[in-house]
Order: sequence, then C-alpha cells, then structure tokens
Amino acid sequence: MSETTLAYLAEKTASGNDLDESEIRVAANQLTAADASVEDKESFLVSFADKGESAQEIAAFASCFREFAIDPMVDDLAHSAIDVCGTGGDKSGSFNVSTTVAFILAAAGVTVFKHGNRSITSKCGSADLLEAVGIPLEAKPALIRSSLEELHFAFFFAPVYHPAFKEIVPVRKSLAEKGHRTVFNILGPLINPGRPAYQLLGVFSPDFVSRLASCLEALDLRRALVAHCSLSGAGGLDELSCCGKNLVSGVGGLSETKGDWTPEDFGLPCHPYTDIAGGNVQENLRLLDTLFSGEAPSGLMDSVCLNAGTALWIAERTTEVKQGVAMAKDLLLGGQVKSWLERAKAFYADASET
Repeated sequence: MSETTLAYLAEKTASGNDLDESEIRVAANQLTAADASVEDKESFLVSFADKGESAQEIAAFASCFREFAIDPMVDDLAHSAIDVCGTGGDKSGSFNVSTTVAFILAAAGVTVFKHGNRSITSKCGSADLLEAVGIPLEAKPALIRSSLEELHFAFFFAPVYHPAFKEIVPVRKSLAEKGHRTVFNILGPLINPGRPAYQLLGVFSPDFVSRLASCLEALDLRRALVAHCSLSGAGGLDELSCCGKNLVSGVGGLSETKGDWTPEDFGLPCHPYTDIAGGNVQENLRLLDTLFSGEAPSGLMDSVCLNAGTALWIAERTTEVKQGVAMAKDLLLGGQVKSWLERAKAFYADASET
C-alpha cells in the first residue's frame, strides 16, 4: 500500500504509531482533495483520534491549514489582536460565552480577530449569534478593514478563509452524528487566518490543555492561555467558568501560569452549571439582553466576566485577572457593550446599502 494514501496512514495510526510532519502534510492534502474517498477520510480521522493526537501532530496540521488559508491582509494589526474561542465538542449546550467576550473586548478598544463557524455540535455557534445581532459572516476585505478601524472587530468566517475545508465538512458532520470527534474539533482555534498575537483558548477535555498550549508555543503567540473547566458534577466546558475547577496552561509571556483556577481565586463564588446553560439563537439573544440589564443568572454574569477579565489580562490591558473581571462587569452593566453592538449593527447595515 502506498505511503501517500489515507488508507496507509489510517493503518499506521490504528497501530498506535505517530505521524511525522511529512505524513501529516500528506494527510492534510488528501483530506482536502475532492478525489479522496469519504470512507478513507472517515477511517483516517477516526483512527487518528482513537490513537490520540500528539502536540507535534496537531501543530503540524495547524501549520498546513494556516498555509492553505486565504490571507485577510491584517498583518499590521495582528501584534495587538486577540481571539477568544473554544474548540467546541464539550456537548454542554452552554451559552455563547466567548462570542460575548469578543463584544466586551471590542467595546473596551481591544482589537478582536474572531474566527469561527456555524454550529456543528451545538444549537448556536459563534457565527449563528453574530449573524443574529447583525454582523455579516462574509464581509469583503475592505469592510473587514473598516470594521477593525471603527469597531476594533473582525469576524473571519471559517468556510470563507478555509476553502480547503469544503471537502471535509460533510465528513466531519457525518462523524459527529455517529458520536466521533476528530482533529478538526481541535484545529479551529489554531488556524485563525489573522494570526493574532494573543489568545484565550478553551478546550473540551483536560487531556488537551497542555497539548494545545504546546501547539500555541509552536505557532509563536506572544501571550495565550489554554483552559478547561471540570464541572463539579460531571463533564466539562471548553472555556473558563465559575461552575467548577479550571485547569489552565499559559503560553509565551504567560508560560509560568499553570495549574488550577477556582472562581474564589478572583473573588467570585461558585455557581451551578444551570446558570450558564444556553439554547438556540433566539434564547441566547435573550440571555445576552439579560447580561446588559443586570438580570442574567449570576453564574452567567460571573463566568462571562471571568473570561473577559482573563482576556483583558492576556492582551495586556490589565495587570491582573481580578482587575479585568471588574472592568468587564462595568462595561456590561454600564451600557458600553450594548452601545457597541448597536453601533456594529448600524455600521454593517449602512455598509450593505452602499
């Protein structure tokens, strides 16, 4: 069997063997090829996940797909930009915390390079919520640039910037329906086409916290934090929360930050998971409004502010997380985030009429 086929690589990983960089490049090219069979793609992705992806393998895949991506031409802003996102795949059905955090950061004047997609495993993905609040998913480069100048915000819709993924989407959806996660549950946050210098990355499993921190080190981020929250009952979240214990691992300038964080470390109480439960797009829009009015479940408010405060700290806008938490709450309750959203909606509405 040829060593340049997915079938060969599937057999190799099924035997528990890791792949080297050249083999990862073969896999990346085959997975994005129209003439490679769906069966071979599924077989490889399942055996690769079952083996357990090493940090080196994930980083090699990320490098390939960064090369394949369309360049949004925002290199001049990347040094001060941040992305806040989760891998997905935690099956928790939680509210869109990271997207809300992106709004808070932009309202605070932090440059946000948000990278995301429509929901695959949940009722409301980042793209679904953004579209609902009036932010278009497929803005032209000139509009992206204007948005960054006016709003400190850009959304890079994964299908637009990663056309190579077109051949993978049906396979990934099919495997998700069968209960199989794939390396693509992990890769999304690692292949932001804008390549921001800062990142808060949530992962669906504690097993991947240190692995993805190693990947971000390989991708040369300035400051980043990888996190997973283990819930007090069972299961976990691909983000920080005030509903359990958070395992974190820092990157770059934060490489000394490792270990467990609890809400109490930042002057916040622990809350039941039900406080951060989300729903479909309309239900999450309603929850977003409650954050602005101060009527949100306290666990949701505190969890959003913990993530936003951490992101402000990562982006060097505060000297400590606790300070960032207070700033985030002030922005939410003081009307600045709601005002920012209204300006964003008007900005994009005006752009669509010209």
